[in-house]
Amino acid sequence: MQHIRLGKELAQTDFGSDPSWRERIDELTNYDEALVPDYEVPSPLLKADGSKVRSAFDWVNFRRPEILQLYKDEMYGQSPPLPDQVSYQLLSCRHDALDNTALRKEVRLHFRMRSGKAHYIDLLLYAPKSAAEKPAPAFLGLCFKGNHACTDEKDVRMSGARQKDPELLQEEMRGTQVERWHFRELVKAGFAGVVACYHDIFPDRADGWQDSVLSLFEDLQGFRGSHQYYTAIGAWAWGLSRALDYLHSDPWVDASRVAVHGHSRLGKTSLWAGASDPRFRIVISNNSGCGGAALARRMLGETNIVIANAFPHWFVKPFRKYIANEENMPFEQNFLIALCAPRPVAIGSASEDLWADPKGEFLSGAHANEVYALFGSEGSGTFTQPEPGKYHSADISYHLRQGKHDQTAFDWHHYVQIAEKYFFRS
Repeated sequence: MQHIRLGKELAQTDFGSDPSWRERIDELTNYDEALVPDYEVPSPLLKADGSKVRSAFDWVNFRRPEILQLYKDEMYGQSPPLPDQVSYQLLSCRHDALDNTALRKEVRLHFRMRSGKAHYIDLLLYAPKSAAEKPAPAFLGLCFKGNHACTDEKDVRMSGARQKDPELLQEEMRGTQVERWHFRELVKAGFAGVVACYHDIFPDRADGWQDSVLSLFEDLQGFRGSHQYYTAIGAWAWGLSRALDYLHSDPWVDASRVAVHGHSRLGKTSLWAGASDPRFRIVISNNSGCGGAALARRMLGETNIVIANAFPHWFVKPFRKYIANEENMPFEQNFLIALCAPRPVAIGSASEDLWADPKGEFLSGAHANEVYALFGSEGSGTFTQPEPGKYHSADISYHLRQGKHDQTAFDWHHYVQIAEKYFFRS
């Protein structure tokens, strides 16, 4: 097939520093289900020696660590260590937020090393007023355009300056992504909502290394592209875990009931954060696509050659050997979903978002069912993709929203229903 042949041809060259390959993206991309190549989804239960996992004990103690290490070595990289010192600074606190319906805090997480290096991340936290007496379960995620873009309250501090994009820090940016965060609705439903800007952890650019939290641990001055051991996605996931550390100290939040969520590249991040840190009780992936929930072997929409060259900082250097070589990956993205078992996972797709391959996202969840079965769960319980506009709720939930690449109220309503089931009724 043309797009596969061209991909294998272009994969012979490292295009990380040559943008000319972008002109051929249309030729590289397939959106036709009839042109999806024959492929076999590997089983996460098959161990490296060919034997099969047959119990939850063997999965947790042997196979799961094996798969987790594969992802660290070949895709998302190692988790950075803890800093030498961590402290929390309360920047602001309001008890009359969101028209006197919510509590609000802004908290700065300080990370310091004995060498004198320092870094910080700013959190924005909303909680229902009842949280002053009884801690609330929470949704935690990262945003694209700064904390000030996630709320309609004009006095929230701007964040995301490390991206060095002046447009992000304009007053006009305030409140531009309110729907993606759903804070007012979360508070009404009894949940806290917590956000940080991903640029504050690792600015999303190939040369963002020296401005990232990873610069605490090694000299990255002038470094760009793919690192042998670390990645931006790994750093963003690390930041989510450090935010969860903080929530364990916050009296407004029940940190034993936290759902990690993310949209698009941050959906990839939430899946990796959930796989890496079992403290996250629910894991939510919204339109995460290639490198997230979508099966790579389907070669539909975005593929490894595009994602690895457009965003070389997202994956470790060894991942490049799977450019136009998806069929030889020693894992598939159903493995990533399976790493979260037996915790609930929710996958959201959009009908017009073929770049993210909605069917491939659904199938990843379905092909994780066999791991959930080890714990007495049916997982998704189906291999039939739900119709657009329908919620399928299970231990592996799924929905296909009508529309484009986005996170909307329709998506949030399903995620809230899932959290109500597992946080309030179980």
